[in-house]
Amino acid sequence: MATNWSTIAQQHIRTLEANSYPGRGIIIGLTPDGTRLLQVYWIMGRSENSRNRVFIGEENGFLRTEAKDPAKLSDPSLIIYYPLRHTGGAHIVTNGDQTDTIYDALLSGGTFEQALARRTYEPDAPNFTPRISGIVDLNDNQFAYKLSILKTNANDESQTLRHFYTYEKAIPGYGHFISTYAGDGNPLPSFQGEPVLVPLQDSIEETANYYWSRLDVANRVSLLVKSIRIADGQTDLHIMNQY
Repeated sequence: MATNWSTIAQQHIRTLEANSYPGRGIIIGLTPDGTRLLQVYWIMGRSENSRNRVFIGEENGFLRTEAKDPAKLSDPSLIIYYPLRHTGGAHIVTNGDQTDTIYDALLSGGTFEQALARRTYEPDAPNFTPRISGIVDLNDNQFAYKLSILKTNANDESQTLRHFYTYEKAIPGYGHFISTYAGDGNPLPSFQGEPVLVPLQDSIEETANYYWSRLDVANRVSLLVKSIRIADGQTDLHIMNQY
């Protein structure tokens, strides 16, 4: 019996819609027409400091977070960073400054996994926010994309769980989703289990609107969709900012 990807994906979308605070999220997958890999990333915020952010695309294709109102920025350490960077055919997306760790490792001949072996969860007790990361490397003949989450073992600061998920074949019209949190709470509960299957569209604008409309209006901050054409590496980027 063929797998009903649509039914599985829609179940996961309903779970996302019911979650008021998944935190930061990453999706990587393939457009329905099979020509482009997509990276989706969003940020959410509960505090004024977290909500005081926008996504800014740079001419070189990198993307950074920036304070919407610099005068209101109280602590930039975990909220100002590069979610997107690339080198060669490798396209990195993460929820923190581990983007730079991965980028530097690739430039020196290292790997995605080796770079993240040097990092842990975020030092924001009592939440200990997971670090989530993903990569599309068009030079990798085995894997279409990879995802990772670094988190504590049941909030034990002495243990970092390092989970890596590798996808050899992308499914047209679908991607895999991972987020920092399982939901709202105090402390915030970390994401549990494997990345889940979710739908994607051919248009990056449609994909952006689809996920933007499913994030809690009171907590969403910014969202991006990046497309990477498999044939030649051409990229396009769409950004949405709440503020």
